[in-house]
Amino acid sequence: MSDTVISVLMLTGVVLTGGAAYVFRQGDKRRALLMLVAALVMFANVAVWLVPVK
Repeated sequence: MSDTVISVLMLTGVVLTGGAAYVFRQGDKRRALLMLVAALVMFANVAVWLVPVK
C-alpha cells in the first residue's frame, strides 16, 4: 500500500512541475509558483517516508 502512495505522490509531483512550467510560459507566475511549492512538498514527503529508520 505504501509503495502505491509513494508512486502516486511522485507522479503527481512530476505532473505539477510540468504544469507549473506550462503555466509559467502562459504568464501566470503566481499560479506556477504555487504549483512548484505543492510539488516540492510532495517530494519532501516522499523523502521523509523513504529515510531509513533504525
